[in-house]
Amino acid sequence: MSISVGVDVGGTFTDLFMMDTESLEFRTTKIPTTVDDRSRGFLNGLETIGARPATIDWLIHGTTAGTNAVLERKGARCGLITTRGFRDVLEIGRRTRPNAYGLSGSFDPLIERDFRLEVSERIDSRGNVVVPLNEDEVRATARRLLEMGAEALVVVFLHSYISDDHEARAAEIVREIWPNDHVVASHEVIREMREFERSSTAAIHASIGPVVSRYISDVASQLKQNGFRNELLVMQANGGMMASSLVSRHAVQTVMSGPAAGVLAAAAIAKRAGIDNLVTGDMGGTSFDVAIVSNGEPIVSSEKDLAYAVPIRIPMIDIHTIGAGGGSIARLDKAGMIRVGPESAASFPGPIGFGRGGSEPTITDANFLLGRLNPSVVTGSAVAAPLDKIASTLEDRIGRQLGFDAYQTAAAILDVANAELAGAIRLVLIEKGHDPRDFALMPFGGAGPLHAVSIARDLSIPRVLVPRYPGLNSALGCVLADVRHDFVQTVNEPLGGLNRNSIQNLLAEQERAGRDLLEQEKVSVAHVEVSHEFDLLFRGQSHTLRVPMRGSHFDPEALEANFLATYLARYNLSLPEMHPTLVNVRTTVIGVRERIDLGIFRPKPGRLEDAITGSRDVYFGDRWIKSLTYNRDKLPEGSEISGPAIIEQPDSTFVLHPDATAKVDDIGNLLVHVHG
Repeated sequence: MSISVGVDVGGTFTDLFMMDTESLEFRTTKIPTTVDDRSRGFLNGLETIGARPATIDWLIHGTTAGTNAVLERKGARCGLITTRGFRDVLEIGRRTRPNAYGLSGSFDPLIERDFRLEVSERIDSRGNVVVPLNEDEVRATARRLLEMGAEALVVVFLHSYISDDHEARAAEIVREIWPNDHVVASHEVIREMREFERSSTAAIHASIGPVVSRYISDVASQLKQNGFRNELLVMQANGGMMASSLVSRHAVQTVMSGPAAGVLAAAAIAKRAGIDNLVTGDMGGTSFDVAIVSNGEPIVSSEKDLAYAVPIRIPMIDIHTIGAGGGSIARLDKAGMIRVGPESAASFPGPIGFGRGGSEPTITDANFLLGRLNPSVVTGSAVAAPLDKIASTLEDRIGRQLGFDAYQTAAAILDVANAELAGAIRLVLIEKGHDPRDFALMPFGGAGPLHAVSIARDLSIPRVLVPRYPGLNSALGCVLADVRHDFVQTVNEPLGGLNRNSIQNLLAEQERAGRDLLEQEKVSVAHVEVSHEFDLLFRGQSHTLRVPMRGSHFDPEALEANFLATYLARYNLSLPEMHPTLVNVRTTVIGVRERIDLGIFRPKPGRLEDAITGSRDVYFGDRWIKSLTYNRDKLPEGSEISGPAIIEQPDSTFVLHPDATAKVDDIGNLLVHVHG
């Protein structure tokens, strides 16, 4: 018997999915996140689903602790030691503007200027020493940063991706002085050119390292005290997982790990349903995360900005986030227009409808008032939603100034929210050159299915695929994940002049490093898969194209032909007079776990009539329509439902609009055809 548990701790709810791979039984739960101590909610959730730590074989955790620390600037106080003359790289950045028009907006660097100090050293872009490292300056600077109160320290020297001699020695000196393990050299995080992006990625790692490692260590310690015998595993942004013992060394990899798990599950579910191209909309309590699954696989990118002027350069599932979740607060701006988010009511006090003392109107409250959410059954609450209080608050705060009653106000809030959600998806699809009509939309997160049909109609997306447990998709993704490690090394040399053996040796070193990490993690995998990719461009260009390696050996001629074909397909342009440059060499090492058959979600036999739980008036457009309500747990395979209807389950609610139809497939998904 093998028991796997996935745990996703979000800003509003903590979701758990437990799977027994021998009996093919599973259990789920969704409980409010304990914001004051997230580990407490984690352990409470295990108790709720009856998963005794001593019986769990695989325990995988997706966390937003690192992401939140960056976005809220609540990371550890961090110091930086860098090459003389480059103290302000983090602050100068690319000199972009936070807003396209006007001069408004500001930027707070992850490391304050007083904590960014310089030492004498210089290595050029060929790896030659220009200025020797002054070791005495390194010691004095490290001691000064300690006295100033720095908890973590990052060393970033110019061109250390080519030669790490100075950077490695400086880190060695600092570690002799530093009172904890939170010292990192940038080449240990990313061996890639472009100083600003490399500095930012290393600074993210250093600032969140103490926060994430403390949290994970606390959870792991409490689990051990409760009898857990195995290694706690942590989701990574790339859609894989790693052992918790590696988190302090790879903290940056945990950024966006929870949303990445959701996309991973979406890809597996879509593949099982026979859908190759999918756009996902993960709407939780605080945010809406959009990603693309193309040809059955999530798109993985190594270029992302976590916030304005905070780039992160690690392989990660490409997710675009906006601050619009179920708990996002609705308000009037200075121009008298309705806005939603990015401020959220979070888990506590939460929306007014949760009955925990919340007083600000939210998207969730609008859904309660318009009959889309059942006010008598509120997830995580023992009391009914106070509709009268919701109505009076909406009217007082927003409606009266616009001449709307409470219901018109709620409808307007949903219209604004849906426009923002659709805009986020439109941006991602069009930015990648996709036609929305070629995709299906998969909504998940607790709030995603409430808005899915409206979004699909706005974007002319013809189909919506609602997974069996949309509110628990990220927890399911944790259970489905493999163990994964990624490596990158900048070469930045003309492809035609490269030594084949040197590149082949580099690939072998990266593969060996990945296999060594798998050995350190001491996790059981079915087999190991290794793949290599190359970033190339034409000399003089700034942006690369990623091309996979074909075969088992580095072949520059075949790689050039593949690059030219990829370039032609992407840009419809041929440049025979230009010569390709190999910028980066990448290796991915995946420890593949035993696959879980999603047939476990096959619906139980029954009649559609037995799933009907009643009816209620629901506001669509500008009128109330009597709509049947269904218990999703009782929907049989093959059953078809015509809108309007409300399909309810403990972790989420799906709103089926008039003129839309839904059919239950063989693993319990709802395949929705959007008309009009």
